[in-house]
Amino acid sequence: MEFTFEWPEWPTALGDQLSFVCAGITIFLGVMQLFLPGVMLRIRRLQTHPDHPEAIGESRATLAGFYLGTGLSAILFAQPFIYMALGFSWLFTAFGRFVSILSDRGGTFYNWIALLIELTLGLIPLAAFFQLFPAS
Repeated sequence: MEFTFEWPEWPTALGDQLSFVCAGITIFLGVMQLFLPGVMLRIRRLQTHPDHPEAIGESRATLAGFYLGTGLSAILFAQPFIYMALGFSWLFTAFGRFVSILSDRGGTFYNWIALLIELTLGLIPLAAFFQLFPAS
């Protein structure tokens, strides 16, 4: 089996273009989490404990690695099922945040805005996968 790689072209269909942008945002968040984990944790209203420097490593590994892997896969291979995985990943992120809003008294302004962003990043690739955008 031979593996060939071609640099991805800008998609022509609206749904694919929006999914590409969602993947790009995911990659951006991953790069930021990888190289500026302290800043990203502060943006997310999180802080590490001075006695546990491995928390930064967990942030770099779990968050950055997942964002980069999923986003790069979506852009590099531009396959419908990878866009579906990207969409479901963001939807389950939103679901977790929603459960936190309901269960943990987390109904803050930040959490509601983050929920809207995560829902948007999840629904766009899924809408493209299910061909809910007009054909171009």
